[in-house]
Amino acid sequence: MRVIVTRPAVQAAEWVTRLRACGIDSAALPLIGIAPAADTAAIETAWAHLPDRRLVVFVSPNAAEQFFTHRPAQTDWPAAVWAGSPGPGTTRTLRGLGVPQTRIVEPAADAAQFDSESLWARLEGHDWQGAEVLIVRGEGGGRDWLATTLRSHGAHVVHLAGYRRAAPVLSATDHLVLAAAQAEPAHHLWFFSSSEAIDNLALALPGAEWVNARAVTTHPRIAGRARRLGFSSVIEARPTLDAMVACIQSMQP
Repeated sequence: MRVIVTRPAVQAAEWVTRLRACGIDSAALPLIGIAPAADTAAIETAWAHLPDRRLVVFVSPNAAEQFFTHRPAQTDWPAAVWAGSPGPGTTRTLRGLGVPQTRIVEPAADAAQFDSESLWARLEGHDWQGAEVLIVRGEGGGRDWLATTLRSHGAHVVHLAGYRRAAPVLSATDHLVLAAAQAEPAHHLWFFSSSEAIDNLALALPGAEWVNARAVTTHPRIAGRARRLGFSSVIEARPTLDAMVACIQSMQP
């Protein structure tokens, strides 16, 4: 069985490498395109005022990567600023970009889900009255639950568009992967970590039947979207390598 990883290109390649190292056949099929934000000046301004923040939340690895693309030369992460991460993938990216682990706040390792709610569980014990908080996300917005919650506890929260999501541009190799998955659904397992990837799959193949296809997802909302598209078998797994490998192995014929 081949696992199809639908994350954006950089993360998809990383997951394919990690899964193959565990003996799992996998292929990247990036179903979300990532492009620079339209207003890069706003990102540069955010860097200039970074020491004024108590917390900067990065909603995804892409948010972190694109934000750090505009980091001024010889600039380290401010010692008094927390970097918020919703899960292990973003934490790994932040560490790779030079943010000390001691300045990263993330969900507990045994959290049921890696999301805003689990991140808040690690933040709520602090006094946020008057705190300056920046949330870096994609253009077009996203869930406002964390921002609303922080504001209700007295924080001043602003959003920054760190990147743009776009429809994927599929290569010839991508089309071969897609065709094989359609032709032999029993021999493929879709790995979805975003509802947007499922939306883009539906747009790429309008009218396609998915009743025989199977998927593993990383959140109940994503699982629900896959079921609505028609996937007959959808299960959820925590987005850690060990959990994903165990889930994939359990689904092997």
